[in-house]
Amino acid sequence: MKRTALARTRLPVTALVFASLAVASCAPQTSGGGGGAKGDEKSGTLRVWLFQEVANKPKEQVVNRAVAAFEKAHAGAKVEVEYIPVDTRAQRIKAAFNDPSSAPDLIEYGNTDTAGYVKDGGLADVSAEFGAWDEAKDTDPTAKQSVTVDGKVYGAPLFVGVRALYYRTDVLKDAGVPVPTSQAELIAAAKAVRKAKPDLYGLAVGGAYTYGAMPFVWAHGGELATGSGSSYQAAINTEASRKGIAAYTSLFGDDNCPAQKCAKMGGNDTVTAFASGKAAMAIGGDFSHAAVEAGKVKGKYAVVPLPGVEKGSVAPAFAGGNNIGVLKSTPRRTLAVELMKSLTAKKTQGELFDAMGFLPTYGDVRAEAAKKEPFVEPFVKTLASGTKFVPASPGWGKIDASLVLPTMFQQIVSGKKDVAAASDEAAKKMDEAFGK
Repeated sequence: MKRTALARTRLPVTALVFASLAVASCAPQTSGGGGGAKGDEKSGTLRVWLFQEVANKPKEQVVNRAVAAFEKAHAGAKVEVEYIPVDTRAQRIKAAFNDPSSAPDLIEYGNTDTAGYVKDGGLADVSAEFGAWDEAKDTDPTAKQSVTVDGKVYGAPLFVGVRALYYRTDVLKDAGVPVPTSQAELIAAAKAVRKAKPDLYGLAVGGAYTYGAMPFVWAHGGELATGSGSSYQAAINTEASRKGIAAYTSLFGDDNCPAQKCAKMGGNDTVTAFASGKAAMAIGGDFSHAAVEAGKVKGKYAVVPLPGVEKGSVAPAFAGGNNIGVLKSTPRRTLAVELMKSLTAKKTQGELFDAMGFLPTYGDVRAEAAKKEPFVEPFVKTLASGTKFVPASPGWGKIDASLVLPTMFQQIVSGKKDVAAASDEAAKKMDEAFGK
């Protein structure tokens, strides 16, 4: 799910945000396409679980409008919405999969949880309905990928989140450092700022910041894994991936972000360092904007897409976000799918952006959002340049929860292992998880 995959201020506390607690065990298979023992009922009460945000009232108001419109259009249908804490979602959703009689009809879920929930038999295949839905054709390809497992669609994207480069305009100007346009320039700029202003991190980085590190790997042509469906193989130890790992870990040291302080930092920590004035640059999400605006650097920063290897290119970013899915066990499948559409429709996503700052998953709605709020532009550019997603495998949940990649980065920056040895060990652990 992570939007860091899960941290945000104005945005949802997730992604990621930002570690995923994907359900690892297999729940009993519930009934399929018909939606439970009672069949596909055309009236009654639909129960929905959505995530509780830090400031939830604006989200509730948007959802209430969408629900009211749905109830008006579907005589005899009622909707009950419950907002559940993000940090206990795994236990509650697992319990719902195991006990269909008490389960909701729809759930909001983090997009990195899709494959695990499909394996557990909890989500309904809505490929036909999604494919026939006119609005769905404008869905961002990576967002659609986040609801797709083995070519089948198991929900509708609700919002997307990506990261870009925040930088202090005043600090770079005083240090005589131009805004970097390549990763080599970024690394050089970070170290130049640190040399000119030793009290600052040049670029705040974290050994536990997986989704801040991956753009370096992807920009060098590396991958987390290769494969599809139920068959994945780790690729984090390929030559291209190792180049990206080496580039990222070169930023840990007294000449930028000391390993003893930065090795354990996660995404929230790096954004906090920037917002509090302790770093000249940071890799933060669209969901970090409110926190930065509330910090000491308000009015003294700008945002650009994180540069790639080639000068002027954009590094691929992880596309975090959340989805809405219909449970297999619902006795009201048709109504549940229609409510899913209402909650993820263009109108609703546009209103969620206005209320919460969530980036829409539709290209045209996102373009309108960028016109309203200039801060969105670099994130929209990042999305348009191409994003990446995690392997659509149930094994990813274990890899993520076991901190396989943070451990790899920390081994390297602490000097315990070199890039080759650490990436080989990480690949071995990933393959074990994929195999299971």
